[in-house]
Amino acid sequence: MTEAPAGSLVCPEPEARPDLWPWTTRRDEDGALSVGGLSLAKIARDCATPVFVLDRADLRGRARVWATTMAEEFWDGYGMAGGDAFYAAKALLCADVADVVTGEGMGVDTASLGELAITLRAGVDPGRVGLHGNNKRDAEIELALEAGEGAGIMRIFIDSLPEVAQVERIAAGRGATVHVMVRLKTGIHAGGNEYIATSHEDQKFGVSVADGSAMDVVRAILASPHLELLGFHNHIGSQIEGTQAFEAAARIVVDFRARVRDECGVEVPEIDLGGGTGIAYTGADPVPTSAAEVARALAAAVRNECEATRTSIPHVSVEPGRAVVGPTTVTLYRVGAIKDVTLEGGAVRRYVAVDGGMSDNIRPALYGADYTATLANRAPSGSVQRCRVVGKHCESGDIVVWDVDLPSDIRADDLLAVPATGAYGWSMSSNYNMLTRPGIVAVEDANARWIVRPQTLADLMDLDPGLDAED
Repeated sequence: MTEAPAGSLVCPEPEARPDLWPWTTRRDEDGALSVGGLSLAKIARDCATPVFVLDRADLRGRARVWATTMAEEFWDGYGMAGGDAFYAAKALLCADVADVVTGEGMGVDTASLGELAITLRAGVDPGRVGLHGNNKRDAEIELALEAGEGAGIMRIFIDSLPEVAQVERIAAGRGATVHVMVRLKTGIHAGGNEYIATSHEDQKFGVSVADGSAMDVVRAILASPHLELLGFHNHIGSQIEGTQAFEAAARIVVDFRARVRDECGVEVPEIDLGGGTGIAYTGADPVPTSAAEVARALAAAVRNECEATRTSIPHVSVEPGRAVVGPTTVTLYRVGAIKDVTLEGGAVRRYVAVDGGMSDNIRPALYGADYTATLANRAPSGSVQRCRVVGKHCESGDIVVWDVDLPSDIRADDLLAVPATGAYGWSMSSNYNMLTRPGIVAVEDANARWIVRPQTLADLMDLDPGLDAED
């Protein structure tokens, strides 16, 4: 046991790194963490653990910032043609999240039949919805066209040449006109991990600007009677720091737009530059790039490239997901077994097991993602012990936090809060080892309510017809 050294892995408190935590996170007088005016210890008693706790005011604020910042930076008074922000539903989707982000001016981009159906069922205006996907099924496209009493959703993103014929066939059968955007591969390699870099050549998304396939898709769309080319899309990756990669991609997209004008005689009105703005997960991470910094950099890049190519300025949209919902949420766990393991060289690592794990956060096992954790039921004090927070699954890779210095007196039944789990925690959760998926509690003004109910054992068994009770 040692005192925390300078630059240690102690989790920063909310007042030290507010960017890691939901906006309303505080230490109460008794030392317990609270979010939205409610003690996490009380939430654990009332709702059981593990549980995702979402700060609704924080989510509302982040959505408002992205929507208003894009509208301002691309305001026509600045010589621009308007800007929009669409929430990437894959980060976290339920009816309440959709209601909050759209209530603050964002649209919603979906990438599956389930995401599209939930978004529409939640009451989102179809005219503010997009559909992505590299392997769309007919049912997804049909639902997209049926939405809004047959008016269809705002846009479908074309990901391959065969998809042009697929969407044209379905639209022709309905006598509908579909607004489409082409997803481009710009060759920009960006993102926190190879698995989340999405615009280099050797990956599944989009059509290449470099090899000419993007222009083939454009020509096919222009030759399709029921498709209207709205514009071009590019998403370079996720968990990106700074703005340089976004600016480079924007220039390539604008340049391709100019080539289409020159070769096909069509100047499309819109471009979408995707999402990918990173967030902080630990105290070692830099303070994230803000929405204003991203929007301003994109506006300058688009304006300059349009001037260079002698093209009009398009309407510009972006698709943040992680940056909107990631920091709004903490996962609350209860500590169980604790054991000390002697490492080579004599150092000791303490393994702290919690009642969840890779079934509610697969990212550490999948990407080697780093998180941090702190005591939630009392204030940390005194000496610390280097710990690895692990789950209860039958996998040695079932790690929640790789390394963090926790109080040496940590004990069973303590509560641990892991910040920045709003994006991809619940949405990538599973029933591995037949654990039930946690629910999501939204907190605001000292009130809490389920926005996603936790699964029960009965829910799991209801899926298995072999467990049906005999008549």
